[in-house]
Amino acid sequence: MDLKIAVLPGDGIGPEISAQGVAVMTAVCEKFGHKVSYEYAICGADAIDKVGDPFPEETFKICMDADAVLFSAVGDPKFDNDPTAKVRPEQGLLAMRKKLGLFANIRPVETFDCLIHKSPLKDELVRGADFICIRELTGGMYFGEKYQDDNKAYDTNAYTRPEVERILEVAYQYALRRKKHLTVVDKANVLASSRLWRQVAKEVAAKYPEVETDYMFVDNAAMRMIQDPKFFDVMVTENTFGDILTDEGSCITGSMGLLPSASTGEHTPVFEPIHGSWPQAKGQNIANPLAQILSVAMLFEYFNLTEEGKLIRKAVNASLDANVRTPEIQVAGGEKYGTKEVGEWIVDYIKNA
Repeated sequence: MDLKIAVLPGDGIGPEISAQGVAVMTAVCEKFGHKVSYEYAICGADAIDKVGDPFPEETFKICMDADAVLFSAVGDPKFDNDPTAKVRPEQGLLAMRKKLGLFANIRPVETFDCLIHKSPLKDELVRGADFICIRELTGGMYFGEKYQDDNKAYDTNAYTRPEVERILEVAYQYALRRKKHLTVVDKANVLASSRLWRQVAKEVAAKYPEVETDYMFVDNAAMRMIQDPKFFDVMVTENTFGDILTDEGSCITGSMGLLPSASTGEHTPVFEPIHGSWPQAKGQNIANPLAQILSVAMLFEYFNLTEEGKLIRKAVNASLDANVRTPEIQVAGGEKYGTKEVGEWIVDYIKNA
């Protein structure tokens, strides 16, 4: 298979973890006889500094011409600490989602037995937790009408029936492939937008009688994820709730550096780690590259290259079992490995598999 990949390293630790993701993808393609080419593009704070736009038109064109996008992270403190900034790195991320039509964000939450001790939850609660959060990505408050002056501000949480229907269809397809259990998360007791979600969800649920569908208010869902994470199989929700719940879910595993994600929709799919740019660690070779590497596994699996994805997951698990880990998940007294060294170990494992 020929693959044309747009690579968007972004800001902070992005370039460091991106390099490891590309190295792993190259090794897998060589192993399985695929041809892969890469085209690099700027985004985020890096793009603002260079051209004044966090998602330039040239970057958009490169993404549209690619089979998939391997994205890393955006964000920089100089924008976070300036509430008057008119252009921000995160606007580039939103623009990419909107312009590529990426309405579905898929975030697996899966625990690793050798890292259960890193989870803030008790072993008996978290061991075996394995669910998927599906977040609507191009609607709601992040994209609705906005206003701000010195005395008043508002964000409009707008949704249409077609937007809700299409993300629910994605969720049911995932539920059919898993344990046939879907939880629809909303705030229908308070919000009109959520009442539309629930109305549409009940209509769509009738088309999938083989899937057990339940409905949960977002505050209850946030609590249930901590009390009983193994309850969930597939969870679907709107943009703002999904942003919060997926980050909560990531903490269950013990490290945000372990979880990948995929964003799919109308055009080129994007694969990325769920963590941010961690600018404080930039250039220190301490960032965990595993989420980026696992996003490469999701990329292969998206194109039904399942054996390639399995090999990457096997290599990642082998690195964890061998204590080849970056500092935040290393065992006491374990050898020191940096971003680059972990990536190189996994590449060698793949080549020798």
